[in-house]
Amino acid sequence: MSPRQQPLPRLPDIARLVRAPAALTVPGDVLAGAAAGGRPLTAATLGTAASSVCLYWAGMALNDLADREVDAVERPERPIPSGLVSPAAALAIASGLTLAGLALAVAARGRRGLVVAVPLAGVVWGYDLALKQTAAGPAAMAVARALDVLAGAGPGGTGRALAAAAVVGLHTASVTGLSRYEVSGAPRSVPGAALVMSAMATTATAAVAGRHGSRRRDRAACALFSAVYAGSCGRAQWTAVRSPSAPQVRRAVAAGIHGLMPLQAALTAAAGSVPAALPIAAALPLARWLGRKVSPT
Repeated sequence: MSPRQQPLPRLPDIARLVRAPAALTVPGDVLAGAAAGGRPLTAATLGTAASSVCLYWAGMALNDLADREVDAVERPERPIPSGLVSPAAALAIASGLTLAGLALAVAARGRRGLVVAVPLAGVVWGYDLALKQTAAGPAAMAVARALDVLAGAGPGGTGRALAAAAVVGLHTASVTGLSRYEVSGAPRSVPGAALVMSAMATTATAAVAGRHGSRRRDRAACALFSAVYAGSCGRAQWTAVRSPSAPQVRRAVAAGIHGLMPLQAALTAAAGSVPAALPIAAALPLARWLGRKVSPT
C-alpha cells in the first residue's frame, strides 16, 4: 500500500508532523515561570508542563495544516504534502492534542489552570490559522511562549514572573521573524535584528538576576547558561548576517529554537532554582541530536 493510500498516519509520521523532539524546549518555560513565581517543583508544575507540550504539538500540526499548499511546492517532503498524513488527520491530531492540553491543565491546577491554558490554546490556533503571515505573527508567537512562562508561575505568581515571560517572548519574536525566510533566504537586516534581540535577551536576563537578589551561586549559574545561550544563538545568527542564504537562515532558526533551553535555564537559575535549571540545560545536547533526525522547523 502506498503512503497516499494509508488510512491512518503512522506514529513516526505523526512525530514528524508535530516536531516531537522540539517539545523538549517547552517544559523550561514552565519551570522558569515556577521559579520566578516562587513555586516549588511539584506534580502540578509537571502537569502544567505536560499541558504546554500538548498545546505546542497541536500548534505544530496546525502549522503544517495551514501551510500544506505552500509546502507542496517548497517542502514536498513534509508529512501532509507527501501524503503520509491527510489534512483531516492533521486537524484531528491538533484538536485532540488541544483537548489533552486543556484536560492536563485542569488535572494540574483545577479550573484555575484554564485561566492561562485557554488563552494559550486560542493564541496557538489564531497564530496558525490567521496571524502567521501577518505583521502580528511574531508577536503572537511571543505571547504564546510568554503565556507558557506565566502558566508555570500559577495563580498569585504571575506578577513576579512577568520579567521572565518578557525575556522568553523577546527571544521567541526574534526566532519567529527569522523563520519567515527559511526557504527564500533573508535580507541581512533580518538576522541582524535577531542578533540584536538575542543580545537584549542576554542583558535582560542579567537584570532579572539582579532584581531577584540572587545568591552568588545562582548568579554564576545564570551567567554560565546565558553565555551558552548567547554563544549558540549569536554565532548562528552572525553567520546568517554574513551569508543570509536559506540554509544559513534555517540553521539560525534551529539554533534559536534550541537556544531557548539555556535561556530558560538562565532565568530559572536567576530566580534561585539552580537544581531545576540543571536538567533544562542538560537536555540541550539531546534536543540538538534529535533535531538532526526530526527537523525542529
